[in-house]
Amino acid sequence: MAEKFDHLEEHLEKFVENIRQLGIIVSDFQPSSQAGLNQKLNFIVTGLQDIDKCRQQLHDITVPLEVFEYIDQGRNPQLYTKECLERALAKNEQVKGKIDTMKELRKLSSLVWLKKEHPK
Repeated sequence: MAEKFDHLEEHLEKFVENIRQLGIIVSDFQPSSQAGLNQKLNFIVTGLQDIDKCRQQLHDITVPLEVFEYIDQGRNPQLYTKECLERALAKNEQVKGKIDTMKELRKLSSLVWLKKEHPK
């Protein structure tokens, strides 16, 4: 599975680099650079096709929308996983506390019941 992600990452890095280079060509465009511009546009089209092929291999992967919100906010998407785990741990501790409280309440209520049923 990691190999598929590595392959996608490689294509994305190439694509980003081609877009960066295209921006340079366009910002300093001269008629003599038309051939280079056309070549770079062809690389971008090919890059999009390669990315689409990778997408088809990863069709069963779902990414929570919150991850994209993290990215849009300029945050590291790996922090999303860390924060999810921290929230789950906190919720787990909260639920465990409720369970322990209910167990203690059950013990106390059975003691009260025993005292009513069997007074000294």
